[in-house]
Amino acid sequence: MILSRFYKMVALVFIVLMTGCGIYKFKDSVIPTNVKTVKIDYILNRATYVNPQVAQKLTDKLQQKIIGGTKLTRTNADNADYVISGTITTYDATQTVGVSSQQASTNRLTVTVKILWVNNVEGKPTEFDVSRSFDYAATLSLQQAEGQLLDEVIRTLSDDIYNRIFSNW
Repeated sequence: MILSRFYKMVALVFIVLMTGCGIYKFKDSVIPTNVKTVKIDYILNRATYVNPQVAQKLTDKLQQKIIGGTKLTRTNADNADYVISGTITTYDATQTVGVSSQQASTNRLTVTVKILWVNNVEGKPTEFDVSRSFDYAATLSLQQAEGQLLDEVIRTLSDDIYNRIFSNW
């Protein structure tokens, strides 16, 4: 009986602290209610090394994520409330030196995308880079590693871009 009251009291205090202090706010998005449309341009690939699949897959995944995760309507009009465009600027594989025998034990694929997000409602453009590195075994060629990493690269970069625009990260 006493323990039951104790647990109820602890739960009540926890709930009050979580909701009452205003520190924790869980928002799905920071999209203003007057923003209704979005134009998502094809992401260009201007990296030194071009994987022909990356730009198309990243564009498609970003479109799916935005249309599925927001109430925005996709349009091709240049006067859309939000216009999102991007360029892959870096797609580089580098070796990292392992501890044993001074030979590379892993390689790293680094991908950087420069995003231009134009908020036509507020008349304000925002430019930012999203960059991630993906490690793979040094025994694999870049082409072999791309086969294994491509889905993760696309998912991770599209999540980062989405979060930066729509979750105010």
